[in-house]
Amino acid sequence: MNKTVNQKAWFLVLPVLVLVAFSAIIPLMTVVNYSVQDSFGNNEFFWAGLEWFDEMLHSERMWNALGRQIAFSAIILAIEIPLGIFVALNMPKSGVWASFCLVLMSLPLLIPWNVVGTIWQIFGRVDIGLLGYTLDAVGIEYNYTQDFFAAWATVIVMDVWHWTSLVALLAYAGLQSIPDAYYQAAKIDQASRWAVFRYIELPKMAGVLMIAILLRFMDSFMIYTEPFVVTGGGPGNSTTFLSIDLVKMALGQFDLGPAAAFSIMYYLVILLVSWVFYTVMTNLDKRDGV
Repeated sequence: MNKTVNQKAWFLVLPVLVLVAFSAIIPLMTVVNYSVQDSFGNNEFFWAGLEWFDEMLHSERMWNALGRQIAFSAIILAIEIPLGIFVALNMPKSGVWASFCLVLMSLPLLIPWNVVGTIWQIFGRVDIGLLGYTLDAVGIEYNYTQDFFAAWATVIVMDVWHWTSLVALLAYAGLQSIPDAYYQAAKIDQASRWAVFRYIELPKMAGVLMIAILLRFMDSFMIYTEPFVVTGGGPGNSTTFLSIDLVKMALGQFDLGPAAAFSIMYYLVILLVSWVFYTVMTNLDKRDGV
């Protein structure tokens, strides 16, 4: 017997498709249009082809910004993932203190990005900031506006403070999904704490950890507000990441063609790496389902 398929449900999806078209597809096509044209003002455009893409591929400025961006994302992931797991492992499993810790860990995530940057900008100042004043009092030279290392340390610590909670909460959710029978069996076998973590907790957290790595990579690779508020991309270009360099090119210099090509290449890099993470996550799910 043939089964009748009701297609009326697509009408419920139509508003979402229209919203996505206006909020994502149309702006993206506008950027693509700018990336293949040149303008001399007065809203007159001339076909440029792939000229801007070729210019960006041979731009030392873009490759330097990409190097800084990759280094920042790698450092962030290397710190926040192990630290988040460590925090999750030491959080109470139940009771009032568990609820208190969950609320406490959620607080940094509720703070807007520009406010986070402002907090750390003030916090690190030598004249009025607690961190800057304390370091200066103990004889440690610290000036994130003039010193390369201080600027990087400030931006990294700021991001770790802001986003480690996300990794911890995801890892905690993975730990909570582990049945007690696993721990009881490990106790009977007299497994060490490391063995419990290696063979029980870590495999069960693999899925949520891949989500955490994907989210943190995308956020760190697109970071703009916090370092821009704190350092403005300085000193020099030491904290000028891809997003900051792109804004300077598009709005500061008004080079719309190169900026559009730059943004498309930026988008494709994020899309490619996100696809790799998604593929790994899908394979892990298939492996766990077997």
